[in-house]
Amino acid sequence: MFIWDDKQYVSRGTFEFAITFSIYIHLEKRQKSTYITTKDFLVSGESFKLKYDPELEMLVTTPQPTLEKLPDYYESDAYISHTDSEKGLLPFLYQKVKQRALKNKVRLITKLNKGTGSILDIGAGTGEFLKVASEKGWKIYGAEPNEKARSISEKKEVFLKESFTEFSNQKFDVITLWHVLEHVPNLHEAISQIENLLKPGGTLLIAVPNYKSYDAKYYKEFWAAYDVPRHLWHFSKESMTKLFSDEIKLVNIKPMVFDSFYVSLLSEKYKTGNIFSLKAFWVGLWSNMSAWTSKEYSSHIYCFKKA
Repeated sequence: MFIWDDKQYVSRGTFEFAITFSIYIHLEKRQKSTYITTKDFLVSGESFKLKYDPELEMLVTTPQPTLEKLPDYYESDAYISHTDSEKGLLPFLYQKVKQRALKNKVRLITKLNKGTGSILDIGAGTGEFLKVASEKGWKIYGAEPNEKARSISEKKEVFLKESFTEFSNQKFDVITLWHVLEHVPNLHEAISQIENLLKPGGTLLIAVPNYKSYDAKYYKEFWAAYDVPRHLWHFSKESMTKLFSDEIKLVNIKPMVFDSFYVSLLSEKYKTGNIFSLKAFWVGLWSNMSAWTSKEYSSHIYCFKKA
């Protein structure tokens, strides 16, 4: 009896050790290691670490500002997404290219939806995209948390809600987030809410920067599209296939070829102080050329369909 108990004890001890060791290895794999340390070049000058999440293959800004503190990091005249200003070389280039890009975006949503319909633009900024969509026959809705940007959009007769959660009782043919998902706190909860706002068969378009692009690797901590702490999350192609439910199917990925040039110009400014650099142009060009084979552009548009 004593021998049997002893064997049973050894067997149990071995089993418990194996389980404990397995859990330890799993937790070790999920530990977020520091991918790179960068800083807020726009507002505060504070440093932030980007932690690699091996499960989702994305980077997480650490530490993240509280919801109360986060709006303070957007309080800058240089944050051009909340203004229509063309003062300065970079804002001038941004606004000029944006006008052409807006028309291309409206053509894209019309093609994917096979006609016009209802659209919700989350993070609508100053309402430029929705204004163009409305002119092309779309029934427009939008959300923008920044009060200054909302007031600018009202002058264009584009009236925005403060939060997309205010549309919880509606369903939309198309939902767009143009360089917005990386800004959204409580990522997984927000994605679930966005999915629920989409009609069956509806289209979800999400544009985000790609930290695996050539220009990201070239500029490293100076890469402007890290934009900490306004960008809370930093996505890869792999992460964008893992974040959504089985109802949401990825049907296409489109490159945003202008982004490499604009981001490289801004990155060069952060790195050297040079506002206009031919080197930045060549880095942007090479980023696009290398992406012909790697398929890792500076930014991508992810096109999803809901089952």
